[in-house]
Amino acid sequence: MPNEQFLHSELTEKIIGTFYEVYNELGHGFLESVYENSLAIALREKGFDVQQQVAVPVWFHGQRVGDFYADIVVNDLIILELKAARAFDHAHIAQLLNYLRATEIEVGLLLNFGPKPEFKRQAFSNSRKKLAADLR
Repeated sequence: MPNEQFLHSELTEKIIGTFYEVYNELGHGFLESVYENSLAIALREKGFDVQQQVAVPVWFHGQRVGDFYADIVVNDLIILELKAARAFDHAHIAQLLNYLRATEIEVGLLLNFGPKPEFKRQAFSNSRKKLAADLR
């Protein structure tokens, strides 16, 4: 089984580098949507496949009860959740983990365009998702 911590590490490194490029050019203080559009442009310019506002269905007792919207999905492999907050909150991390739990995507990046740029990488392997579902 591949090590979750390092799955898609080359791609995540490039995304994080692009995040810092966008942050260094725009600085802090804009709405998340400005950062989302700017990051999407920068990633596309580097040749990545970028989808914005990707619907992630939420299921309860076998019925679809709603959708989350992932800010950006890169190359169908990495979910990016963007924030423009003073600092990360536990709810931000939980939100990203829920996106990973609800999809086949195993790696996510939480990117904060706050007063100080910061990122957090989360991994949730599909084998762990299956194990958790089997235990329910």
